[in-house]
Amino acid sequence: MQPVPTPVPQDTEDPAGVPDADAGGQALRLRTEELSVFYADVQALKSVTVEIPAREITALIGPSGCGKSTFLRCFNRMNDVIPDARVQGKVLLGDRDVNGRGVDVVELRKRVGMVFQQPNPFPMSIFDNVAYGPKIHGVRGRQQLQEIVETSLKSAALWDEVKDELKKSAFDLSGGQQQRLCIARTLAVKPEVILMDEPCSALDPQSTSRIEDLMTDLKRHYTVIIVTHNMQQAARVSKMTGFFLMGDLVEFDTTEKVFTNPADERTEQYVSGRFG
Repeated sequence: MQPVPTPVPQDTEDPAGVPDADAGGQALRLRTEELSVFYADVQALKSVTVEIPAREITALIGPSGCGKSTFLRCFNRMNDVIPDARVQGKVLLGDRDVNGRGVDVVELRKRVGMVFQQPNPFPMSIFDNVAYGPKIHGVRGRQQLQEIVETSLKSAALWDEVKDELKKSAFDLSGGQQQRLCIARTLAVKPEVILMDEPCSALDPQSTSRIEDLMTDLKRHYTVIIVTHNMQQAARVSKMTGFFLMGDLVEFDTTEKVFTNPADERTEQYVSGRFG
């Protein structure tokens, strides 16, 4: 295994029942309290209590099957779509439990966007991919949609590459471009949190570098949580890192400390490549 680089330090409730940033622009607090997840009789996550810093990048690392993706999916209730999944404890955005009564899951997933491991553009044009979410949420004016599409593609560092080809199929884009298109599609509905589940695992090194640069830009406005098997990537982009093992959150601290002076021997063994 290659040595892990030393990390560089990184710079009200709405009618639907999902809390918004307050009037002063304060970012939402994300935290869990005694969060456990079960798939039928198998416990995938064990009593995790943690607070995720706002407008920073938090990386979740650990071997396959350790619970990190399960934890990530709790923030926008994607575990709801898995048969026999059961959640205990609290997942709090602001002061509201996302699993509480009266929470509109569609609105929740607008506030907490997700980018998946494999780029998953819709079978439609580049323009319509980005405009899809705003249309679903009631935006109809052509001029407004054009502005949203342009702004979102610029934020995803894709506009200059596609601005003259917006009517082309999204499938004509390269893998890295498709992933940035999916990020633009997420940004188009103005989320406050962006979840990324192995967003670079299917990409070449050059595309990975573009996505990492983009993540660093996004943290100025969004809280970003990324699941990654690539520890060099976690060290490069994140301020905080959580290490999961067999459903336990073993350690959660600054990325620099996790990679250079971990508190738990299991963390040290994992980041040094002795298992995983």
